[in-house]
This record gives sequence, structure tokens and C-alpha cells, in this order.
Amino acid sequence: MVNLTKGYLDKQHTRSQIPLWRVVLVLIALLLAICAGIFCFRWIQVSDPYIQDVLSLNGDSMQGHAIFQINCAGCHGIEADGKVGPSLHHVSRRKSEWSLIRQVVSGKTPPMPKFQPSPKEMADLLSYLEQL
Repeated sequence: MVNLTKGYLDKQHTRSQIPLWRVVLVLIALLLAICAGIFCFRWIQVSDPYIQDVLSLNGDSMQGHAIFQINCAGCHGIEADGKVGPSLHHVSRRKSEWSLIRQVVSGKTPPMPKFQPSPKEMADLLSYLEQL
């Protein structure tokens, strides 16, 4: 009995091989796309006037603690150790300042409500969160 399948598979295998230059080209294009995405993301972050205002201010952690107690402690707990919302201990290690600001003001993470502090209040709150 003649094995016709072996010859057929060998031909199929050689047809499906991709030249190395194409693989390198695709990898370079992918790397450039990732870099462009990061650049655009950073540009959008920097261009938000509210965030620029917040980050230009020096926050007062004592004031931030008071703001937290009034607006956040109901869900995140008096000691920010989590209740309905997650624990915020070491949150500044997990999220950037920009990300924290967007989280607070956007209200896009239910059940967290939208909260619109002034730039100074937000700077104070960030200062408090950095100490947790």
C-alpha cells in the first residue's frame, strides 16, 4: 500500500511556511503600533486641563482625609480597608495619579458614583490616598 498522505502533507507544510522577513516586518509593525498607542494615550492624559490643574497643585493629606471621610468612607470604609468598594490601601502603587483621578471623577465603575471635586480637593484626596 502506498502512503499518499505523507507526500501531500509535506507539500502542504512547505506551502504554509512564512518567510522570516515577513515575520520580522509584522513584529516591527506591531511594535510601532504599540508605541503609537502609548504615545497617544499619554498625550490624551497630559492634554486634560482638569488633570493638569490637579497635578500642578500640592495636596494636603489632612484635607484629603476629611474629603475621603465625607465622600468615600461610606463604601471604602473609614480606614479605607474596603466595604462595598475595594480596599484602597497601597492604591497609589497599583494605579497612576491620572488613573486615580479619572476613576474618581468619571463614575464609570459602578457602583462608584460620579464625584466632581475641585482641582484642589482632588489634589488633597490624592495626597491622602498616597499615604495609605
